[in-house]
Amino acid sequence: MNISRGLQALSLVAIGTVLVAGCGSSSDGGDSSASSSSAESNSKGVEQESAQPRLAVSYDGGVAVLDATTLDQVATLPAEGFIRLNPAGDGRHVFVSESEGFRALDLGTWSRSHGDHDHYYTAEPALTDIRFGGEEPGHVVVHDDRTTLFSDGTGEIDIVEPAELLRGNGVAISHKVEPHHGVAVAREDGTTVVSVGNEDERTGVQILDADFRQIAANDQCPNLHGEAAVANGVLAFGCTDGILIVRGNEITKVQSPDVYGRIGNQAGSEVSPVVLGDYKVDEDAELERPTRVSLTNTDTGELKLVELGTSYTFRSLARGPQGEALVLGTDGAIHVIDPISGAVTDKIAVIGEWSEPEDWQEARPALYVEGSTAYVSDPTNKKLFAVDLGSGTVSKETTVDFTPNELTGVTG
Repeated sequence: MNISRGLQALSLVAIGTVLVAGCGSSSDGGDSSASSSSAESNSKGVEQESAQPRLAVSYDGGVAVLDATTLDQVATLPAEGFIRLNPAGDGRHVFVSESEGFRALDLGTWSRSHGDHDHYYTAEPALTDIRFGGEEPGHVVVHDDRTTLFSDGTGEIDIVEPAELLRGNGVAISHKVEPHHGVAVAREDGTTVVSVGNEDERTGVQILDADFRQIAANDQCPNLHGEAAVANGVLAFGCTDGILIVRGNEITKVQSPDVYGRIGNQAGSEVSPVVLGDYKVDEDAELERPTRVSLTNTDTGELKLVELGTSYTFRSLARGPQGEALVLGTDGAIHVIDPISGAVTDKIAVIGEWSEPEDWQEARPALYVEGSTAYVSDPTNKKLFAVDLGSGTVSKETTVDFTPNELTGVTG
């Protein structure tokens, strides 16, 4: 959505929908340069020969920034509390979840287009003054060139244009729903898909038009959790008994083969119609360690279960460049799955065996994929690995001086 069109639309929206500006300001009049408090030097940067992708890794006490190609450490930024990292969708920033909302972290790498070629720059990473949302910041979803942030404690939805964020403009179109542990996804046609719930439960999703009026809804998704986008703009949302599929303004339910067959965490791919999801069947378990994953074909409505022979956690799911389903098992290997047939086509050994900790906030290995490279963290041994998915081998590894927890990155 173009910001100017969004501003025009705001004169028509319902009460409670507002345009909010973060503390940031544009640093370079429409050019793809630095964000607000990254300092004026960041808007200039040092020119590089090519794009410089970087990783952000959280640990107890801060965020480390690494060069994604060499795994060399670029910077460490102190931060308090339990730190969650979320992709921002602009190739330069990530969102850090703080107690009072989301804050943009500038990883200090970006590109600037000049007609038929690009220029590439790097600068020192910095926490900016750009903030969105409110208490209990939750899911961040990048979809259709929009980034949608949902704050559980306030029910606030903030829709951010990555291009504006890249310019250092802390601007969003905002709306509020009843507070709950939810998720929202803004789409290219101006509609927004939003979970429905309250403090006690989530029941399904609703589709809101550009004026945030409901145009469709489905309440057949108990304890809705998680989302994924797949080919052709289709969205999926997990339930305790299956999955909701949103195609355009049509919402359909795919039932689990078990009465309690919970799908929560998911991973999608723009080149595949299949959603990779976890799969749990013990409603009373304090901590279930599943060994099966779900593959839901959004074209056919078929849901397959794949036995891996090893357990995994919510940080174990990702997709490869060809849409392959990737699962980091507690056996230390990345399991590569054909999303259509469900066949496990490869197992890439990366780290040693590990066990899921009881507390979900405790560090455990994480899997993050950018292009044809998978990055895996090993908290026990304080290591990070880069895996070439094409060859199925570890291409780089490094030892860090902290215990890595969450892991994400930017392309530069």
